[in-house]
Order: sequence, then C-alpha cells, then structure tokens
Amino acid sequence: MLRRALLGATLATPALAQSDFPRQAVRLVVPFAPGGSTDVIARIIAPGMAEALGKPVIIENRPGAGGTVASEMLVNATPDGHTIALYTLSAAVLNAGLYRNLRFDTRRDHAPISLVATLPMVVAAGRHVPGATLAELLAYMRANPGKVTYGSAGNGTINQLGALLLWNRAGVAATHVPYRGAGPVITDMIAGNVDTLMEGIASLLPQVQSGQLKGLAVTSPERSPMLPDVPTVAEQGLPGFRIFNMMGLYTQAAVPPAVIARLQAAAQAAVAAPEAQRRLREAGCDPVGSSADALAQYWDEQLALWLPLVRASGATVD
Repeated sequence: MLRRALLGATLATPALAQSDFPRQAVRLVVPFAPGGSTDVIARIIAPGMAEALGKPVIIENRPGAGGTVASEMLVNATPDGHTIALYTLSAAVLNAGLYRNLRFDTRRDHAPISLVATLPMVVAAGRHVPGATLAELLAYMRANPGKVTYGSAGNGTINQLGALLLWNRAGVAATHVPYRGAGPVITDMIAGNVDTLMEGIASLLPQVQSGQLKGLAVTSPERSPMLPDVPTVAEQGLPGFRIFNMMGLYTQAAVPPAVIARLQAAAQAAVAAPEAQRRLREAGCDPVGSSADALAQYWDEQLALWLPLVRASGATVD
C-alpha cells in the first residue's frame, strides 16, 4: 500500500530532447563507509541508473558526522544534477534537529529525486525479558516503570528515537542505553545485559529466526514476509503506528526541474528491474521507486513526525 502511494509517476522517461543532461559521469555520494547497508543499496541501483542515463554512476563514500559531511559535499557541488546523494532517515530528517550548527538548511537546500526503498524495523528483546509479545512487554513496563532498558546505536539514532516514539505512544517509561553501533547491542541482548532494541529487520533476522532473541513486533503496517509470525505494533494495541527507515535520492534545490525529472526516471527504472527488486528485498528493504513529488510529500511527513520528538528528547550531537 505504501509503495503504491509513493510510486506516483510512471516509469516513462520525460520528454527531455532539449536537455543534454547528463554530460558526464554522475557522482552518487554515500554518507557512510563501504560495506554498510546504504552503500550496498547504492551499489544495487547504480548500474540501472547508469544504463538509463547513458553515463557512468560513480559511488563516492563520504562518511563522517552522521551524514553531514556528505550533505555538505552535495549542497556545495555545482547544481547541475551531476552530484546526487543517497540519504537515510538520519541525513534526510534527524540531523536537522540533532545538529545545531549545520552550514545548510536540510529542507531548503535539497531537492528530492526518488524514494528508493523503505526499511521496516523490528522490536526485539533478549530471552531474559518477560513477555512473548510486545503487548505483554508493555504490560510489564507499565507495572515496572523504567526497569526495562533499550539499546541504540547512539544518541539521536533511529534506534533511540524510534523506541522513544513507541514508548511515548504506549504510555510507558524505559531506560536508554546508548552504544557505538547496533552490533554491540545485539551481542549484549543475547548475553542478557540489555533488554530491547528497535532495528532494521535484516540486522536482527538471524538472531530472531534462531531463537537467540525474541521478535516482538514489526513497525510496518503489514507483517513482514521476512518475519511472518511476528505481529505488527498496530496489531498489539497501537493502531496507526508505523516507523520506517528510508533510502532516498536527493540533489541540490537549484538543479533544474528537467534534470531532476531525468534523474527520477533513471532511479525508477533502476529500482523496477527484477534483479534490483530481489536484491533490495534480500537487504531488508521494501522497494519503492517513487516520483520526486511523492518523496517530497513523504519527506515533509517524516520531518513533521520526527523533529518535534528530537527536540523533546533533548538529543544533540554538536
């Protein structure tokens, strides 16, 4: 349902006979190091985009400062469409609230191209935690305020803020334990040192399937085919609740609309390819391939959802 709503435009390439874009290779900036999920997804779609554009799409990894290094590189590049970036929720939304001294305006200085994919998340718990479902865990938390801990990959990450949104909606209190990445949280949950984690399904799938961790709820509107036996949050007493990470393509706001339309069509063609669809799903994504207008609407919805929560949490990075 979400994918249909976001698809928006058709996959047909706009009539741009008057445009000579692209004149050279397109740089696809990735805000994280090689090998991470964002880098993997960029490398899935880059060949299809290159085929559609008739020019190479070269991935350039620019990690650092939660994605702001890559964002600064993008907004300071020549605004001709030859530099684009693949953003997660952190770079597209959360950083606008977490960093007080950004040298750019996230919404004003960027133009959306296409929402490549969404990444549903799962609420998992260690085997030592009371309750086999999220509803049972929430009942325990109401009776024991602050006793349950939740790990995250650090202050201001979607792990922390997504869980905080869930606890707030459910009217319960929990204790945040920040780590330097989600991997150590998973290890400590298995060891019984921390209780819960909200993380992308692909990251937690092996541990949940093996029984090392309990999958309590998925954050998508429908159950995930990767974890069909795990109910949604909405099924467990919180109707309408849904959280996704995202992978969206962006460029500079000053890029001409005809160039953005060409980039949008290339991204949609790349995501629609059967092999890309298969690989994106294996990476824990729901492929979308939206229009630029649909991503703009989705982006504004996410900014309206998350920025008040970031501010209320008091989380900052600089």
